[in-house]
Formats: sequence, structure tokens, C-alpha cells
Amino acid sequence: MSNISPLGTKPLRHVAVVMDGNGRWAKQKGLPTIAGHKAGAEAARRLIQAAVDHNVEYLTLYTFSSENWNRSEKWINELFGLLSWYLEHEINSLHEKNIRLKSIGERTRLPENIQRLLTKAEEKTKSNTLITVILALSYSSKNEIVRAINTIIKDVQANKLSSITEESFEQYLDTRSIPDPDLLIRTSGEQRISNYLLWQLAYAEFVFDTVLWPDFTETHFEKAVYEYENRERRYGRDVS
Repeated sequence: MSNISPLGTKPLRHVAVVMDGNGRWAKQKGLPTIAGHKAGAEAARRLIQAAVDHNVEYLTLYTFSSENWNRSEKWINELFGLLSWYLEHEINSLHEKNIRLKSIGERTRLPENIQRLLTKAEEKTKSNTLITVILALSYSSKNEIVRAINTIIKDVQANKLSSITEESFEQYLDTRSIPDPDLLIRTSGEQRISNYLLWQLAYAEFVFDTVLWPDFTETHFEKAVYEYENRERRYGRDVS
């Protein structure tokens, strides 16, 4: 798109995405829900390429929230079946493209085969440098913060820690060593963050798009980047 400003005017290292609308997309087309998930997976593939093309370093995808455990067993099994297939069949392609894969969330709640595949994928791609794609799986930001606090308590009791700062607290989060997102994109017209990266999104810019996730394209991504670049990020400072 000729009216999109080139990335770089304002640093954009990390983009977080809430991929919303798979089920509604499938319902609108009279298709089973799994068809929406498959189309959503293809949209994620397009997004990764768009992020690479725009020199984004980190891309975090809200793949399965802790609240999603309340969905039907059929819905959960279909989603994890699809995720298992991609982890088995796509990881070599990601590795060949120099893409690093990581995950955040309560991994111990995930099916054992998914845990094994994630471990294998992370190990295989750990030295890749083009972009880091982070899957938020069985993830809840409130839970992440509570888990961090419980670990801090244990370290205090073991005399490993006497005080805490914002910087040291971040080292107890799932996202330690990952920069905070600069931009959050959510699709399907919903305007909330749904217990996603509450600490990390403190100063992120939010862009809400009405497009359903399976229809998300590079053009939608570029529009979000354009909107991000045309905002003033003050971080609480008075720049008048």
C-alpha cells in the first residue's frame, strides 16, 4: 500500500495479537468450527511473514487462554489436534526460515504430546534470529502474575531475595528476557484485552480491527502499523 509509512520512524520491536473471530467466521460460512481454526492458522502464517517483512523482532499470539479450558471438550480437542499437526509438520519450515519459537503460559496443563512437541520445537529453533514467535498457551495474565509472586515468596523464604523492583519482578514473568509489546492488535471488533499480558501492555498502543481473524491479511497489518506510527508515545511525559 503506497500510503503506508515505512517501518522505522518509530521502533516496533514487539507486536502482540489477539486472534479473534475463528468461530464466527466459520459460522458465517456454514462451516464447522475446525474450519475456522484452520483458516486462522493460515492467517497466522501470513502474519508471521508480514512481521518478518517489517523487521519485527517478536510476535506474540494469544493462541489458547486459560479461560478456554471452559469451552467444550470437542472444541478443545480440535484445537489441540490442529496445533499438534502444525508443531509436527511446520517446525522444519520455521527452522529453515530462521524463526525461533517459544511459548508462555501454564505448560503443565497442556496435553503431554503438546508439551513434548513444544519442547522439541523450542530446542530446535533456539538459536534462530530472524524473529521470535511466542505462542500464549493455557495463558492467563492474572495467573502469570500470581505464579510470579508465589515464586518470589519462595525465594524470599530461601534468603535468595530481600527486595523487589519492577525490573526484578519482570524476571519472574513468563516473558522475562522479552521486550514489552509496542503494539497490540485485536481482530473481530472486540475492544478488550481479555486477561492478556496485563503487566507487559502497560504502555503499548492498541489497534482494534473489525476483520475476523481468518480474513486478516498483510494489508490489515500494515494499516495497524500505520496507525501505530502516527500516534505519539509519551510514557507519561509532558511533551507540550
